[in-house]
Amino acid sequence: MENISAFDISKVIEDAKSIITNPVGFYRNLSKTGGFVEPLIFVLIMAAIAAVIMLIFSFVGGRPVGIGILIVMPIMMAIASFISAGIVFLIWKLMGSENNYETAYRCVVYSMVILPISALLSIIPFLGLIVPALWGAFLMITASTEVHGLDKQKATIVFGILALLSVFINMSAQRAANNMEDQLGQIGELTESMKDMTPEEAGKALGEFTRGFEEATK
Repeated sequence: MENISAFDISKVIEDAKSIITNPVGFYRNLSKTGGFVEPLIFVLIMAAIAAVIMLIFSFVGGRPVGIGILIVMPIMMAIASFISAGIVFLIWKLMGSENNYETAYRCVVYSMVILPISALLSIIPFLGLIVPALWGAFLMITASTEVHGLDKQKATIVFGILALLSVFINMSAQRAANNMEDQLGQIGELTESMKDMTPEEAGKALGEFTRGFEEATK
């Protein structure tokens, strides 16, 4: 890939299309050097698009997340890109790669093309977690073989396991968040209904709610 202006939006679109339609070819031709600016701009744009999608969905779903997500999410994803690249860099080093952190960063950042797609899929429970994790693993396996020259079977095992762990952890976290949201809703309903109860009725209702909460969190 030739070095071009980091602010060339047409190049960002071209790269995004290439990663989605021909990931093997993209990583095979990926430049291992060229600085951090161009890939950083890429992740900022992908994160901004994802933030817009999430903002729209939040209003449609009746739970606005706030326009601040348009600023917060790109910043968070930029920071996450450097941290994620550091982790994957260590993994690739342990697997025998001779490439440096910059190469790892470029590999990881371009895999973040999945951010807008993940945002689109988030409307479907758990699908927004499973598909990006599996696709991300596939892209890292592809980068392992095409950029780092590592064994495909070994890369598949390593990143496959990491993807499954990611899916399990994120699904557990989302399930816990959903349960907590339901419980908070019930607390609001209970508080409202207790206004018209006698102290004895309120105590009984609170006891039943507490027992139900304990059962739900087991």
